[in-house]
Amino acid sequence: MSKTTYTNFTLFDGKNQTATQSAWFTVDDATGKLDEVGNGSAPTTDKNVDLNGKYVMPGLVNCHTHICMNPLKGDGGMNVNIVDATVHAVQHLHELLKSGVTYIRECGSSYDIDIYLNELHKQGELKKVPDILPSGRPYSMTGGHGDFPNFGHLVDSPDEMRKAVRTGLKKGAMAIKVMATGGVMTPGDFMDDPQLSVEEMKTAADEAHHKGRIIAAHAEGNPGIMNAIKAGVDSIEHGFYVNDEEIDLMLKQGTYITPTFVADWAIPEYAKGKLPDWEIKKAADALQDLYKNIMHAWKRGVPITLGTDAGTPYNDFSMTPVELQLMVEQGASEFEALQTSSQNSAKLMKIDKEYGTLEPNKYADFLVLDNDPLTDIKAVQQADKAVYKNGKRVY
Repeated sequence: MSKTTYTNFTLFDGKNQTATQSAWFTVDDATGKLDEVGNGSAPTTDKNVDLNGKYVMPGLVNCHTHICMNPLKGDGGMNVNIVDATVHAVQHLHELLKSGVTYIRECGSSYDIDIYLNELHKQGELKKVPDILPSGRPYSMTGGHGDFPNFGHLVDSPDEMRKAVRTGLKKGAMAIKVMATGGVMTPGDFMDDPQLSVEEMKTAADEAHHKGRIIAAHAEGNPGIMNAIKAGVDSIEHGFYVNDEEIDLMLKQGTYITPTFVADWAIPEYAKGKLPDWEIKKAADALQDLYKNIMHAWKRGVPITLGTDAGTPYNDFSMTPVELQLMVEQGASEFEALQTSSQNSAKLMKIDKEYGTLEPNKYADFLVLDNDPLTDIKAVQQADKAVYKNGKRVY
């Protein structure tokens, strides 16, 4: 049984608050999993790799992406044919992995492309991409936030929702995404517009949970956030206007929240003169509210996950490390920001037994950095960092 030992690095394992100096770990080459982790004198194995005193941390788990979208178009570039969408999706997966993201939860793909790409990846036909937890198309009311060409399943009753979700699960969706409110990208609705009803979303949650799957709700304002929590979703996505009553219920039910700070930040930062004024104004007006309300929820104990909404306007597929920076700028420590990925995203996605932290019997998905991410979160933004998947270097 062939093994590779990596030596001479400082290790942040994703779990412990302090890094381990003079660290080493051994990878089972056949499984791609960590066999042993230690420090000091390292064992001699079939292959030994010296990491030259650099810093090692777990690969990032981004639990909110849209690989079919085009971040350079205000509508997400979703009105394209399936070939165009697939080519861009594969390109975006490569960009995510190069940025340090080794696992994603896709939160809505045109044509169910993420389901098909996930199958190709599992068969070994699609290489140098993150692992994928696919959702297929999201579920939206007619005229709602997901009503884009070739994108949303349009449902307008609990029975229509039940049929649509069962169909999505049959196709291979491993996560379900529902639209509880309006949003930034659609001109005809607003963040505080409730969309899918409690009954419709509860039907989706029941069907997902019957299959052991998870369900996320796009929910930016009220009463849509409360509707989604009452429906029993596992995570609130965005949550701009989450309030204390909703936080109380989230804490009781164990609901996660995915802020996607960078998605809102990027629009006023990069899109002036390129997107319609109404879209920029929507994002800019809400940004400080987003920061304030999410950090309040976090301080009260709601688990915050790492997700970026990658693919939305000017929010490209390299931006995951910037989400960590924004979390730190709002008052989290570097360690706390990194926990959104290594602990919370992995737990929400139910992959934490094998991913998220660098411990024995977990996959050797890791990044090699020049600087210490526990003292400067911007270290994760290093453009030429080494990225390893299953113990093998991919970038």
